[in-house]
Amino acid sequence: MATIKDVAKRAGVGLGTASRAIAGNGPVSAKAMARVLKAVEELNFRPSHAARVLQKGQSQTIGVFVPLIQGSFYTPILHTIYTALRATGRHMVVDFGQTLETERQDALNGAEFLTDRGCDGLIVMGTRLKPKDVEKLIQLQPKTVVLNRSVPGYMDHCFNPDHRAAGALAAETLYEAGHRAVAAIEGPETSPDNVARMKGFYDTLAARGIDVEAIPRVNGDFSPAAGAAGVHTLLEHGREFTALFCANDESAMGALATLQQMGVSVPGDLSVMGYDGIDLAAFAVPPLTTVMVPWLEIVRNALGHLLNLCYDDKQTVVRDLPAEVIWRGSVARLSAKASRSPRRSA
Repeated sequence: MATIKDVAKRAGVGLGTASRAIAGNGPVSAKAMARVLKAVEELNFRPSHAARVLQKGQSQTIGVFVPLIQGSFYTPILHTIYTALRATGRHMVVDFGQTLETERQDALNGAEFLTDRGCDGLIVMGTRLKPKDVEKLIQLQPKTVVLNRSVPGYMDHCFNPDHRAAGALAAETLYEAGHRAVAAIEGPETSPDNVARMKGFYDTLAARGIDVEAIPRVNGDFSPAAGAAGVHTLLEHGREFTALFCANDESAMGALATLQQMGVSVPGDLSVMGYDGIDLAAFAVPPLTTVMVPWLEIVRNALGHLLNLCYDDKQTVVRDLPAEVIWRGSVARLSAKASRSPRRSA
């Protein structure tokens, strides 16, 4: 593989002249430029990543950490970042964790890995990061944005949906549809975003006079398997609820498949509602009613903020992006008097 020294030798110029010609920076005569470009073509020379960083002072690369590479949630997020970066002539390097249980340390390790690879800025998705962890991230790379986590003192770096308000919206929707006996398949108890959405859900029902302590509930890990297992657990002692709220769409889809196998009609016998608004939810059987969190818009705005920090791109950044209900066929309206709640059909 040819090096810049080979190019300089072939062109008959000094190393500094060859470097300036390739980088497009600094004084180089027209004749020297022509010789260097000819040598580059003849030797099929490509500047190394390290050389480009040294020449420009920036790698034009953003580092991205996500907790997992699986399921239907993270892939659209990565694709959104990739598409937006390529539109500006930039690239991304991705690192990801092993399990949700190791997410916190994986995020810290991933940030260090990405920083060491010369990334100009970082996008870190880590719901279990503690305030001291975010402080450590900002010290490591000041140009960092954190997704799905809000930390006092670093709010300018945080892009996090209002999970509590979104959970409240789910409860309000089911209540206004006439459901008074509900059950829930929650996410991990150690996940702050799960805790927030479930708090919003239960607090809203309590304000409507529902005894939330009596609500049947199980914990899961946001997977379809957890939804399937949760349905079996909830139905073991007989069904005493008309609606099931799942803390994410993937667990809701696992629940739907299992209910179908068990001969439980949705929404005839039981209504099911999800959370997140992933694309696959529209293709469940029946199509899943869900709280759509505008994740991709949140990601685009977080990236825009980061590009402003890294490259002074002056992109418009919006932070107030509320959730909405996408009403589909998995939830029945039990009350003819149910008033309309904020929702749209799809």
